[in-house]
Amino acid sequence: MESSSVLIGSKGLIRKHEFVRIIIQCLYSFGYQKSALCLEAESGISYKSNDFKLLESQIFSGNWYGCIDTISGIKDLTDEVRVSAVFLVLKHCLLEYSNCGDDASALAMLRKEAPMFRFSRDKIHKLAYSIFTSKNMNLDYSNDSVIHELRKKLLRDLEKALPPPTCLLDRRLEQLVETTVVAQIDSCMYHNFSGPVSIYEDHCCGRDQIPTETIQILAEHKNEVWYVQFSNNGEYLASSSSDCSAIIWKVLEDGKLTLRHILRSHQSQVSFVAWSPDDTKLLTCGHAEVLKLWDVETGTCKHTFEDHGFIVSSCAWFPDSKRLVCGSADPEKGIHLWDCDGNEIKAWRGTRMPKILDLAVTPNGENLISIFSDKEIRILNLESNAERVIAEEHSISSLSISVDGKFFIVNLNNQEIHMWDVAGEWQQPLKYTGHQQNKYVIRSCFGGVNSAFIASGSENSEVYIWSRQSSKPIEVLSGHSTTVNCVSWNPKRPKMLASASDDQTIRIWGPASSKNVKPGQSS
Repeated sequence: MESSSVLIGSKGLIRKHEFVRIIIQCLYSFGYQKSALCLEAESGISYKSNDFKLLESQIFSGNWYGCIDTISGIKDLTDEVRVSAVFLVLKHCLLEYSNCGDDASALAMLRKEAPMFRFSRDKIHKLAYSIFTSKNMNLDYSNDSVIHELRKKLLRDLEKALPPPTCLLDRRLEQLVETTVVAQIDSCMYHNFSGPVSIYEDHCCGRDQIPTETIQILAEHKNEVWYVQFSNNGEYLASSSSDCSAIIWKVLEDGKLTLRHILRSHQSQVSFVAWSPDDTKLLTCGHAEVLKLWDVETGTCKHTFEDHGFIVSSCAWFPDSKRLVCGSADPEKGIHLWDCDGNEIKAWRGTRMPKILDLAVTPNGENLISIFSDKEIRILNLESNAERVIAEEHSISSLSISVDGKFFIVNLNNQEIHMWDVAGEWQQPLKYTGHQQNKYVIRSCFGGVNSAFIASGSENSEVYIWSRQSSKPIEVLSGHSTTVNCVSWNPKRPKMLASASDDQTIRIWGPASSKNVKPGQSS
């Protein structure tokens, strides 16, 4: 028999008999019965405690009074746990008695035990209900195998109800290892994949898990590129430029992009684009001009939104891909909700409505988040009309929402990015610094698996990447020659990032590899 005082581990924090016991539990749970029995015999340590062994013996022999006495004698149980465990035994006992026609024994048991444990009226009602319903289940309590299976179920229920050391938490070893793995993943700055990780060694990803190197340069635009955004399925990239055009690019299987459509219809610079959630439609907005709706497959313009006097500054789709919401940079014009044919469904406007700088709809369609009056963020719950306003101290230039819709980030002109939670539980934002932003609109985005990273453009011609856990950038990507206006992380390819710059190019970034850049392309 192993002494309970033997400690293991370099720091002496683990009791050896507890460690062996949960290994035995793991072997049993994996179906390795012979190995578990062998380890119990060799170590002298049993998976089941003495109290639980006694309970098991009493339950299988139908010694209900002895069973309740055993539970009453277990040390360090809270009154709540003790009452719950006794209730399980009492309920099973009464079911057996009543279904076997022994109502006298059932009544005697209830009269003796119920007052001792001060069962609430609710528990008494539950006992009566379970007895009544069990009689309608046509269980054959005269069949020994039926009774045996029901008593095994009672043991399983007690095993869940009784705490350590009497019983072990279910799959305890797996839980301990998984907790350690999750903690290592959470502390890994570069973790960017889903699925299992090896437990042969401590988990730590390298920088090859995120985009750090230019793999392609797209130079079809003839002037500054102001905006880029990957489609929701990750198969396309849309870009807009001060050359009055937008371009739809196709992402090929090998990760390269090829031009699919050039969208020419605007008379002024195209300031931004927005994919419909189903990726069949694309919105483009001319700077101080009109909003246009395009068919992605054909590249044709399906509708031009011409609401007299309403100059769109930003827009976002609702999850059904049939409705869109647009904000105006003109005070009092407010926010309009349209269908794809330009019919107004709803509007928020009036003398108290300030100019709208940017807006977004959470992926579930429940919240409308808008930036107005330069420094304020309004979160409107569209179901309850509850509204929350966050006041920033510096001017906000852009807004972006995480894929799960739980968080959003805003770029400020004091060279900070702030992350807030949509639910409103945070009193202060998480802050990210290192990039440069003073006078231009710089757009950032979430990216990677589970939106674990934040990327942003910068006025110093570089792209910055942060792990959400760290306020300082983990990577600074060089390649553009002037201001980087916007970045977009591919939602389906967690190692692909696009950046748009005033140098008239779009750079596609991928993991570092000497084979990525073609001859003649700079990185």
